[in-house]
Amino acid sequence: MSQTEYRQARFTAPPGACAMILVRHGESRAAKPGEPFPLVDGQGDPELAPNGRAQAVRVAERLKDEPIAALYATKLQRTQETAAPLAERLNLQVNVNPDLHEVHLGEWEGGVLRIKAAEGDPIYERIHAEGRWDVIPGAESTEALRTRLLRGLHTIARAHPDQLVAVFVHGGVIGQILEAATGARGFAFSGADNGSISHLVVSGEQLIVRGFNDASHLIGLADAGGSQLPT
Repeated sequence: MSQTEYRQARFTAPPGACAMILVRHGESRAAKPGEPFPLVDGQGDPELAPNGRAQAVRVAERLKDEPIAALYATKLQRTQETAAPLAERLNLQVNVNPDLHEVHLGEWEGGVLRIKAAEGDPIYERIHAEGRWDVIPGAESTEALRTRLLRGLHTIARAHPDQLVAVFVHGGVIGQILEAATGARGFAFSGADNGSISHLVVSGEQLIVRGFNDASHLIGLADAGGSQLPT
């Protein structure tokens, strides 16, 4: 007499859910004292460094055969430049979401954060100890950041039920989204590598984390100088 078997099954997204590939932008150009990045709405907007452009090509190679229905990026050029090679491969336009841009760093915008980090500034140490950006004078609060990021995610998810989308964002954005999804402490997911891939499923109000910081497609490229920084 045969017996019914119950095998382990692979994860299946709930009906109507949106699967998201979160891509951190490629390495942007180096910060230099006395040469601040140009600003967009008060936020630093450096272009990709040569290594960042190479990372963007690797991302396109990695994702070109995925059934991606739409591409999204932020208002900042480093995410749009990272998305461009994949957009060309897939013949898709890159949509700009108004809510998913990087955390606003207040007085440390324009590349100042990187310099302060290298100098071991006490405020930089407090950022990590407290898991908050708003210890920087004028920086965005965790609450304000999380509110707009979740609004951006849900806007995209509602537009793409039962579809896969690629969203090109920032290190601080990925960290905050995954903290919100898991209830983790502040900065638990900081330091996503430039050009890395994380996976998220948005089902109604539920956020399901499926992967973090996959950088296997970047093997052989030069290491990004600032990959340890959340932004």
